[in-house]
Amino acid sequence: MKTESHESVAVGDERKSGNRVLQPAGWTPPKGYSNGIEARGRVIAVGGQVGWDSQCRFHTSDFVGQARQALENIVAVLAEAGGRPEHIIRMTWYVLDKREYLAAYPRLGGVYRDVIGRSFPAMTAVQVAGLMEDAARVEIEATAVIPD
Repeated sequence: MKTESHESVAVGDERKSGNRVLQPAGWTPPKGYSNGIEARGRVIAVGGQVGWDSQCRFHTSDFVGQARQALENIVAVLAEAGGRPEHIIRMTWYVLDKREYLAAYPRLGGVYRDVIGRSFPAMTAVQVAGLMEDAARVEIEATAVIPD
């Protein structure tokens, strides 16, 4: 089966990361994520990050603000292994309220691009009944592959 890059991933980002977007021919290109990513190298697993700072303090109850902080936390953890946002191949978002997530989507896209860039890994978003931190609105986990 033929695979090709789709429009939502910048070609330069694919070259920088060493990853390849898997997009089956004839499929409608996804917006803001990839259906699949192929990568080789060191695997880095980043546990679920919530919207608190390095001292475990929440500064906002705003969904987008917490998502920004969670993404920044992911980038900080990844940097400890020498990784960068374009090395992220998979993210899972756990949200308390699907409607809140969907309503925030336009603002969320800008925040995502500010923190992560124009790299769009395979993603899953799941509405959950609760998160371990009562003040958290979203929790995000990530997997990255740093090329050899």
